[in-house]
Amino acid sequence: MPSPLEGRRIWIAGIGGAGMSAYAALARAWGAEVRGWDRVRTPYLDHLDGIDVTIADDPPEPPAGWEVFVSSAFADRVTGRTRAELLAELVSLRNSVVVAGAHGKTTTAAMIAFCLERLGRQPAWLIGAEVPQLGGNAGTGSGWLVVEGDESDRTIAALRPALAVVTNVDLDHHSTFTSRAEVEALFDEWLAKVPDVVRGEQLPLYEGPLAVPGEHNRRNAACALSALERIGVGRDDIVSALAEFTGAGRRLERRGEARGVEIYDDYAHHPAEIAATLAAARADGRLLVLFQPHLYSRTRHLASELAAALAAADLVAVTDVYPAREQPVAGVTGKLVVDALSERRPGMALAWTPSYEDGARFLAAHARPGDRALTIGAGDVDRAGPLLLELLA
Repeated sequence: MPSPLEGRRIWIAGIGGAGMSAYAALARAWGAEVRGWDRVRTPYLDHLDGIDVTIADDPPEPPAGWEVFVSSAFADRVTGRTRAELLAELVSLRNSVVVAGAHGKTTTAAMIAFCLERLGRQPAWLIGAEVPQLGGNAGTGSGWLVVEGDESDRTIAALRPALAVVTNVDLDHHSTFTSRAEVEALFDEWLAKVPDVVRGEQLPLYEGPLAVPGEHNRRNAACALSALERIGVGRDDIVSALAEFTGAGRRLERRGEARGVEIYDDYAHHPAEIAATLAAARADGRLLVLFQPHLYSRTRHLASELAAALAAADLVAVTDVYPAREQPVAGVTGKLVVDALSERRPGMALAWTPSYEDGARFLAAHARPGDRALTIGAGDVDRAGPLLLELLA
């Protein structure tokens, strides 16, 4: 197959992010020369063999004559074209499936890519998480391109796939949208320009065998089944492949066991996602949770709802807010969630632990054999899992 980006020279600011690293890998596979910069080294960079990456606090001057694309996280520090423009170009170069929605898009996109790969359809994929069974978050096959889209900054509107999948609609990004109706309007406007559409909220639950637990994953599988059928894959083949799918990274991912305590990690950061994760994780023993709120805007608007979801656990520690792309907001800390949870469940074993290290120590001090401990959040709380295992050893 010809290389559609042959001769292009692309420099990426924020190349270590889940999305940009995947775009970089695919752009290089399609013939472009790629370089980039990021502020810190991330695991995603391990997959970018042959790409020159600079790690430094401050971005270097991009090479003269190179096209510059900039992650949303560094839009205020580097001048260049947006990540949406790069993704839109990649989507335009191949028959593409774009999976979007407030919840479940990573797992649904991973399910679709996994089934295509397992069935010998040689897909390419761009997914915002590691997919262990696929060997990473990007693939460069010659078949359909499977993409995880993103409505958080409205960039989904620039994509023109052959097939769009919307898992569900919810208000998750309060710094971009003022209401759920505004989110719905964005999706409606986008989907009107896409030839074929799957709406997850209109599908029945998937009833076939699944290795990943929880009703939310049956909803994800329903979306994957419908999408795969629409691009010509037989139902029996899909059901067989889906049964082998074991999940994407940080989606109720088992990290180990120590002293009879199982440790899991999950990316959930919205109340609906936390509720689904806790329901899927519930077993015979107690459920201990270390939660890291993500974004000041989300924490300010959803503190009560976050507390309501966390109330399903038996013990909870909450860290300070992981800021990601946002600046601090006066009076908005993880303690808002702690206070709301203490009102909802007086007497619950509960702690305000500003650092994830403190949170891990709290869980370790209270854990006993038969418990399940979960680290939950979209920031760096995943680092607490190995620490917790060490503390319990």
